Amino acid sequence: MSAPVVTIDGPGGAGKGTIARAIAESLGWHLLDSGAIYRLLALASLQRGVEPTQTATLETLARGLDIDFPTRGPHAGEVLLDGEVVSGAIRSEACGVRASELAADPAVRTALLDRQRGFQKPPGLVADGRDMGTVVFPDAAVKIYLTATAEERARRRHKQLMEQGVSANLADLLQDMQARDERDMNRAVAPLKPAEDAMVIDSTTMAIEAVIARVLAQVGNRAGG
Repeated sequence: MSAPVVTIDGPGGAGKGTIARAIAESLGWHLLDSGAIYRLLALASLQRGVEPTQTATLETLARGLDIDFPTRGPHAGEVLLDGEVVSGAIRSEACGVRASELAADPAVRTALLDRQRGFQKPPGLVADGRDMGTVVFPDAAVKIYLTATAEERARRRHKQLMEQGVSANLADLLQDMQARDERDMNRAVAPLKPAEDAMVIDSTTMAIEAVIARVLAQVGNRAGG
C-alpha cells in the first residue's frame, strides 16, 4: 500500500462520519467519505433525471463526476460537485435512499471503486462507508465496524435534522433506516457486514469522545500511530 488506511464501516446513523473526521484530523491524514460519493452520484442522477434502472448511463455519469473533498481553503470540510458546494443537498433523505439503491448496482460500484482507492495517499487515509474494510481497502491496517441500535440511530438522525431546521418524523426515520439496513445487509454485492478482522464498536450508549479514544488506541496498537 502507498499509505496506511483506517476503515470505519457500519450502518447509517452510527456516527461513522463524525468519528472518521475526528480521527483524520487527529492523525493529520486524508479523509474519504465513501457515502458522500454515492450521495453525489445520487444527487447528480436526480438532477439529471437518470433512473436507477439506467445502469449504462449511471456508470458513465459515475466515471465522469467532478468530486472534491477540500481539507483546506475557503471550502475546507465541504463536499464539492462540479465545483459547487453540495454538502447540505447530498444529506437529504431523498439522496440517502437513492444512494442506497445505486450502491446495490455492481456496475456502479465498479465505476466508483478506483475513484475511492485514489484517495489512498501519504501520510495516510481514514475511509468511512459500508464496505471500506471488506472490499475497497481489504488490507487496511485498522478496520473498525461502528454500529448502534436502529432506534438510537434514528434518534440521532432526527436530532440532527431538527437542528438543521428540517422537519422530520422519528417513526418514519426509524422505518426508513430499518429498510435501508435490510437492503444493505442482504444485497448480493458487498453486503454490509464487519470485516473478519474488524474491531466492532457498539456506540449506542457511548459518548463520541469515548469512541474516538478507542479508535485512536487501536490505531496506535495496529498502525504504530
